[in-house]
Amino acid sequence: MSPRRRVLVLVVLAAVLVGAVLVGVRVWPSPSVDPASRPPQDVPGPVLLVPGYGGDSAALGALAARLTASGREVRVLALPGEGTGDLSAQVRVLDDTADAELSAGAPSVDVVGYSAGGVVTGLWLARDDGPAKARRVVTLGSPLQGTSLAGAGAAALPDACPPACRQVAPGSAEIAELDAARVGTLVPWLSVRTADDDVVTPVDTAVLDGATNVLVQDVCPGAVVAHGQLPSAPAVADLVLGALGAGPVAVGTCVSS
Repeated sequence: MSPRRRVLVLVVLAAVLVGAVLVGVRVWPSPSVDPASRPPQDVPGPVLLVPGYGGDSAALGALAARLTASGREVRVLALPGEGTGDLSAQVRVLDDTADAELSAGAPSVDVVGYSAGGVVTGLWLARDDGPAKARRVVTLGSPLQGTSLAGAGAAALPDACPPACRQVAPGSAEIAELDAARVGTLVPWLSVRTADDDVVTPVDTAVLDGATNVLVQDVCPGAVVAHGQLPSAPAVADLVLGALGAGPVAVGTCVSS
């Protein structure tokens, strides 16, 4: 390679690298978490339940009842567009709800995100100072690395795959944002998945770096829990209660069948 061409190649490579860095900074700013700003871990506040794709709040009724019976104050979010629209709009609902609870005197909030609601929760942590508002997070069958089912739907039937569907597909900007922000390291986080999940596929797409990751069947051998049963399964509720207590995040043995 001639000296002249070598210089040209080096200039082009330098420009590409600088452009990539600038794009990365602009699209995925990493939240800065001051440990002193984190909520106290021994004083639980209200629990916010974030529905999944489709926004069916009734699906969270059994879990809400278990949490209420344990003495916790619970709010089930109503998502715009029945949970199928832009995830950013859902993030705003979560942030507004958290701010309302804090303004009313709550020390913090705990957030439980079911299915795509877990992606909404992660985006909230990455964008809206969530680590200073959330004490702990639990996600249930959430496609934190993107679900291949949504990816196939977006590719084969794009008109039948609304914004939220496309945004939870592998490689989406939203999934990449969760990874770049390392959301699993920002707050104590329990991610629960089930071997019987046929919606969030593969099952291990619910595994999140930095979080405590639990497979239901490792805790309750032989348990059969489909994706739609995660919010109502007693064994899963046991895991949620253990994670959201006043003590350290705990993953015990199977209590409820």
